[in-house]
Amino acid sequence: QVQLVESGGGLVQAGESLRLSCAASGSTRSINAIGWFRQPPGNERELVATISGGDTTDYADSVKGRFTISRTGASVYLQMTGLKPDDTAVYYCNAVGYGDQGVPFSSWGQGTQVTVSS
Repeated sequence: QVQLVESGGGLVQAGESLRLSCAASGSTRSINAIGWFRQPPGNERELVATISGGDTTDYADSVKGRFTISRTGASVYLQMTGLKPDDTAVYYCNAVGYGDQGVPFSSWGQGTQVTVSS
């Protein structure tokens, strides 16, 4: 129902900034919330930040004060500042919501690599 494409990842030095983008297409009116997740090498996927249809935001404690999630139309962004080597991970965009018949869905993008060197 919803397709997501992440972009903006790359290689940066510690302390620098990076902005990730998540472009949503398809039945975007059915989206209730979008979240950014990340999966460090050798570790499990973890939630980074979420934004709801009412633009309510929430953040993991590890990124509070450094990361900002925002939305413009069908695009969601993650502005990352003060990056640390521990932020190195594949970052994924996830959208959840309900279709016209009330069927819940969860859609994932392919991910974008963020590497922070010391």
